[in-house]
Amino acid sequence: MQIKIKEKLFLQQLKWRTRPSLIRRHLQRKRFWFTRNCRKLTRRNIKVGATQVLAKLYHNPLDYADEMYRHVQRAAAAGVQLLAFPENNSLQLLGLFPGVQALLEKQASGRPSREELLHFAAPFINRVALQVFACLSKAFGIYIMAGSSPYPEGKIIRNRSFLFGPDGMQLGQQDKVHLMPLEQSWGFSAGERFSIIETPLGRLAMPICMDASFFETFRSLEQQGAEIVIVPIANTEPYNFWLALRGIWPRVQESTVYGLKSALVGELLGFTLTGRAGVFAPLELTPDRDGVLCEARHFDREALLTAVLDLEALAELRRNHPYLGDANPSFSQKYFPAAYSLKLKDPQD
Repeated sequence: MQIKIKEKLFLQQLKWRTRPSLIRRHLQRKRFWFTRNCRKLTRRNIKVGATQVLAKLYHNPLDYADEMYRHVQRAAAAGVQLLAFPENNSLQLLGLFPGVQALLEKQASGRPSREELLHFAAPFINRVALQVFACLSKAFGIYIMAGSSPYPEGKIIRNRSFLFGPDGMQLGQQDKVHLMPLEQSWGFSAGERFSIIETPLGRLAMPICMDASFFETFRSLEQQGAEIVIVPIANTEPYNFWLALRGIWPRVQESTVYGLKSALVGELLGFTLTGRAGVFAPLELTPDRDGVLCEARHFDREALLTAVLDLEALAELRRNHPYLGDANPSFSQKYFPAAYSLKLKDPQD
């Protein structure tokens, strides 16, 4: 009986500490100016920003709101119209739950599983994070891809990213389609499709981290009309330049789109996260013809990367690209459906 009373009190406390009105009032006391960044949008001059966020556990939701405000304020002051945050950006709010790190590191019998923890914690995490970014996008008048968050749907949980418009309204979302084994062990379920979000900034897409390791992801998005593809990442591995090349850079070159990569770096929940946020373009649209408009110098420090995108130049390149006409549709239609329907063999067989 005593345990049940404590659980109810803790639940009530969580609901009180994460209530949207508290987040709104706290942010309204900040210094805001509604920027003119998105007042006049032109496809020749879209200014984008990619954040590299240093991870930490937040025990107070208002501290998280303060930190996200700081990142957005900095980007808005730089004239950014579209700002991208990293994968698992809201997982930093697991600090709201006392002893969460020890719980995740020691999965002893009788303890809640990681999946049970996420199902319990996710509604409170999302309640805070989505309210924070709805407020910030509206207050500064810019588009914000808020990063990804564990998002429960009935008995399953997705790794889902969110896009907010300058009016603070949610414009779209994307579930991670290709899961890491670690995510599967935490009980995540894979998404089923990639989506395009039509905006005055252009046609946007938001595949998540591992999704960018596959050629098919970007080719599918490019064929659906994507112009800017945002990839939030949170890599749980030592940084390796060559290993990082399995991600956004080659996909941008293959599919002729602009790419934004945002990264969560540092120590979180016993994991070391590394990455280098940046903005990427086809070789022909970069000053040094290297496919990089800007990229973080360090893989483990905070950074803001900004660049200007020219969507008309991208369209012109697509119309006159020297290699894009080399496709063989009849070959693809004949062999690809059968190839993708094959059951993958188990390496143990």
